[in-house]
Amino acid sequence: MAAKEEPVQEFFSIGDVCGLTDLKPHVLRYWESQFRFLNPAKNRSGNRVYQRREVELIMLVKHLLYTEKYTIDGARQRIEEQRRAGSLRAEARAALDVQMIRDLELQLQSIVRILEGAEAPQPASTGGGGRHEPEPSAP
Repeated sequence: MAAKEEPVQEFFSIGDVCGLTDLKPHVLRYWESQFRFLNPAKNRSGNRVYQRREVELIMLVKHLLYTEKYTIDGARQRIEEQRRAGSLRAEARAALDVQMIRDLELQLQSIVRILEGAEAPQPASTGGGGRHEPEPSAP
């Protein structure tokens, strides 16, 4: 029996994109005014709907601005160069991969700190299924 593949999400709300990119909504809206290729469609309610391709481009812009330390104008020029060379999609995906690796590294470092006892683990929720005795109250 073949393994079932989960469907790939193609459209994202601004909240979804903020969660994926670790950016605030006002930053995304500002970048839309600065990078003409970031122009998400709007649904009937007027909410932004980003496509997967736009999320990849947002990650590329974030990488250029925050990691490579480009200015907005410099990032715009670099992206235009990549578009002309036909490497824009590959560069955008590479930026997404770099961000995922960095996030994983941070998570692993946090796990190591917990295992070494330098950091207390976050309490896990019991889901309400466990029985807990109330603490005795002081007289």
